[in-house]
Amino acid sequence: MHDKLISIVIPAFNEAENIPKIAAAIENLFKLLPYRYEIILVADGCTDSTMDKILELIQTNKNIFYIEFSRNFGHQSALKAGLDHANGDCVISLDCDLQHPPEVIPEMLAKWELGYEVVYTIRKEDKKLPVSKRISSKLFYNTINSLSDVEIESGSADFRLLDKKVVRVMKNFNENEPFLRGLIKWIGFRQVSIEYYPNQRTLGESKYHFKRMISFALQGVTSFSVRPLYAAIYLGFMFTMCSILYLPYILHAIYTDKEVSGWASLLMTIVFFGGLQLMILGIIGIYVGKMFMQVKERPNYIIRSTNLITEPK
Repeated sequence: MHDKLISIVIPAFNEAENIPKIAAAIENLFKLLPYRYEIILVADGCTDSTMDKILELIQTNKNIFYIEFSRNFGHQSALKAGLDHANGDCVISLDCDLQHPPEVIPEMLAKWELGYEVVYTIRKEDKKLPVSKRISSKLFYNTINSLSDVEIESGSADFRLLDKKVVRVMKNFNENEPFLRGLIKWIGFRQVSIEYYPNQRTLGESKYHFKRMISFALQGVTSFSVRPLYAAIYLGFMFTMCSILYLPYILHAIYTDKEVSGWASLLMTIVFFGGLQLMILGIIGIYVGKMFMQVKERPNYIIRSTNLITEPK
């Protein structure tokens, strides 16, 4: 038995049905592994019986700890809270719905023992997924990679292993709306990927719908790049140059004393450019809004209760 401690961080939002299953799966797994372990369950403002299930589990398993948020702060903040309070030699994060198979953990630990400090996973394409889900996932990664300054492989998720030296760096970050997938790629260290086939969700409902994926993509892009601002400049310049094409028509109308017709096309043009301006202002507004929230220095999360004794490092 190694003296090394492995911290398992699991965010949970209304996952009462899955909590006992994921805890049992990890417990059974570590019976076969030569490591000590701790499970940190982060209840992200749950409104069902998730906390009741967690409190039942800690009565029978001394390796289970929990953090309960005062309200829902989001998946990324829940992961950050788990990292902030983890004490392991490495930290493994995975979702509560068992779609991230715990059976992959031994392979992740083997890569870690070889000296890799970040072991992230790539989800293999599941043909059983709905077409809309596959399209939204592809659109998400294409958007991130085309507009941001970090390259995130298609299919990567928050199922990863971080060495304690990486976790120590992550604890120092205090960004508003942290985008951990991008931060992990940005900080460097020795990284390696492994592939896995996701399990089917059997209980509960997925929390990542199309609208949330788009919002998540915008969060990632604006956290790591100013390319959208440059794109707004280029668009403005391009349409300004295009507007010069109207000049010959206007001069012709002046010198021939002909009435300028085409109110419908004129109105369409005004509406189009008005919408373009609003879009560009919206892009600028996102960045200004992020700065506004950052300078307030509000915490990423607020803990309502926990059974963790040690202070975050």
